[in-house]
Amino acid sequence: MNRISLDGQWQLTYFPQNQFKIENPHELRASGAPRVTATVPGNVELDLMEAGVLPDLYHGSNIRQLRDWERHEWWYETSFETPAASAGKRTELVFGGADCFATYWLNGERIGESDNMLIAHTFDVTGKLRADGPNALVVRLRSPLLEALQYEYEPSMLALWTNWESLWVRKAPHGYGWDIMPRALSAGLWRSVEIVWHEANEVTDLYAATLKVAPDHSSAQLDVFYQFDVADPALFFDGLEIRLTGTSGSSVFQASQPAVFAAGSMWVTVEQPRLWWPRGYGEAALYELKAELVHRGRVLAARTATIGIREAELIRSEVTNAEGSGEFLFRVNGVPIMCKGSNWVPLDAFHSRDAARYEQALDLFRDTESNIVRCWGGNVYEDDAFYNLCDRLGIMVWQDFGMACAVHPQAPSFTDKLLAEAKHVLKKLRNHPSILLWCGDNECDQMYIRIQRKPMQNRITRELLPEAVALYDPHRAYLPSSPYLAPGIDSRPGEQLAPERHLWGPRDYYKSKFYQRSNYHFVSEIGYHGCPNLSSLEKFLDADSLWPWQDNEQWLVHSTETIGWNGPYSYRIKLMADQIKELFGAIPDNLPDFILASQVSQAEAKKYFVEMTRLGKWRRTGVIWWNMLDGWPQFSDAVVDYYFGKKLAYHYLRRAQQPVCLMIDEPDSWHVNVHVGNDSLEDAAGTYRVWDADSGETLLEGDFAVKSNENRKLGSIRISHSDKRVFLMRWTIGGQTHGNHYLLGFPAFALDAYKKWLEPIAALTGEFAADQVGK
Repeated sequence: MNRISLDGQWQLTYFPQNQFKIENPHELRASGAPRVTATVPGNVELDLMEAGVLPDLYHGSNIRQLRDWERHEWWYETSFETPAASAGKRTELVFGGADCFATYWLNGERIGESDNMLIAHTFDVTGKLRADGPNALVVRLRSPLLEALQYEYEPSMLALWTNWESLWVRKAPHGYGWDIMPRALSAGLWRSVEIVWHEANEVTDLYAATLKVAPDHSSAQLDVFYQFDVADPALFFDGLEIRLTGTSGSSVFQASQPAVFAAGSMWVTVEQPRLWWPRGYGEAALYELKAELVHRGRVLAARTATIGIREAELIRSEVTNAEGSGEFLFRVNGVPIMCKGSNWVPLDAFHSRDAARYEQALDLFRDTESNIVRCWGGNVYEDDAFYNLCDRLGIMVWQDFGMACAVHPQAPSFTDKLLAEAKHVLKKLRNHPSILLWCGDNECDQMYIRIQRKPMQNRITRELLPEAVALYDPHRAYLPSSPYLAPGIDSRPGEQLAPERHLWGPRDYYKSKFYQRSNYHFVSEIGYHGCPNLSSLEKFLDADSLWPWQDNEQWLVHSTETIGWNGPYSYRIKLMADQIKELFGAIPDNLPDFILASQVSQAEAKKYFVEMTRLGKWRRTGVIWWNMLDGWPQFSDAVVDYYFGKKLAYHYLRRAQQPVCLMIDEPDSWHVNVHVGNDSLEDAAGTYRVWDADSGETLLEGDFAVKSNENRKLGSIRISHSDKRVFLMRWTIGGQTHGNHYLLGFPAFALDAYKKWLEPIAALTGEFAADQVGK
């Protein structure tokens, strides 16, 4: 396979849909419609901003101007020369991402349509390219809002209040407006456009799955599937063979067999394999797997894939209870994994900018020792570059299919689209060892309950998607929904019977009964608000809108409210203020103190969420908090804002998620207990000290040793429930020093007192400066 890119500068014509009744590209010029230069990959809004037609949409209230553009259609045009090397070969045009209802013309001939933003679209153009001059390529994108009006809606369906027009449309759900993203019904060729041509002999598919890793890790068994095209089928019984070579450093395995048909599989045993491990548990070793199609010693074609050798399982029960029955546990290479990480939300409202943010975003996961990322179903499917980074970093991926908070139509005209989408995504991504789980959707089971329907009636997640996973990626786990409400749970939603949950609840004091007494084994969403830094606020708010927070239109817009003061997300700014009041008893009357108090509130909450999970090991097995990074400038649960400004919570989580960490549990019988948690495969030993932040008095110290993947109690400290204190912890392992702290007492705390505590907390490891928090 060979390819050249058609990315770069195109021309973009736009107008309200059907204003000019244009049916063919040659009519465009005569219409006199506005025209600007466009960038591919790109989004039309970014092109209009570049041309001066639109202002900076992320500043002030400007994002609301997009409502006037939702009924437009968009025409992309370019020309290109035919690659000489493609002559006489099967040739395709591949659109990596077209958003969303598209019609395509090549040299005036209509070559196809597509109606799914989330996957690539390929058109066979063999014999259609000009040999004697440039080819004209045109793409028309229709309004998703107007297209949605063509469908029928029934009371058996449900969406969030402002998102009903998304139900039939295969477009990233967040674009219709969400509590974390603005309404931006974008359009564009948001991923690359390419010409691809094929050779007569070609390995067209290569997929490797780990069937089993020996208990002592001395060997592993792989199932390798292959498919190929061959110019002459007579070669099947004339010495044609498939030859496999896998290489990872000094580890090499080889296998071959006669190729008696154009598809087949091999079971391969790898001795002393280099295994892929989640972050914190070992090396994320990768192999380059090469498949060669060989005829009598001559290589006719070859294909490579990067794979990881690991056996991954999801051990789960349908229900749980307060007595500890039930389970939701990821096990890799036979080892139970304590999962700590974040939900992955859109990196940008305009997805052509996603790829440029991958590396910096995932470096935040590396730095915080996050070993899992949940790719939330309201987003797009990320591209291979994202999963390549997760593979290398040892970050496990929980991948939702692209549905969220909805009861979708069950008609074949819709479910057929979902099945084609699933096939595309599964085949594209299935070689990535980082992907541990395919999940049917985000919170759609809960939406079924809301209209008193049974989640089992959702054929998409109970029949179609599990069948697709079984067909195209049969050795990977599947979960119908997150949270999954099994039969029996669906009629008792208040009893906390689901072993995997989203812990949002009242979002009150972060140590309230709701959080402390939850029955969960695994929490896959949990969050707490935190105000962005002042330097970030100054980037997206007008100077006269920085303060106060009350009745502030720009704060409302950047809490992603799409309607106004009576809209579904208008509560979110007051929620942030209320959470400050929960901890400090009052809401500051100035912006710097408001920012600081909000960031402290968020930081203490999220640190607690991680520690309550780790201290509950193995009754509790994982926490995926919401969330690491904003996809646009906003007030949110993210611990890093859109401009990569780190909030205090980032630093606290970085400490709480270390593989070996000292933690303090909640008061009981006049004492708190000091524990060391070890989430790694290596036994750990070192020295530690716990002391009072105010007096400097040493409260507990000594040597410690803790076995791999276990917790150990180190001792107790006598306390009084009336105390308001900070305990500082520092420990050294192999010459490296680490730190953590514990906030003792019940609210309200004095903000001035916390400011004093912040300095010694920051000094524990020195990775942030106390006087720069919130700046």
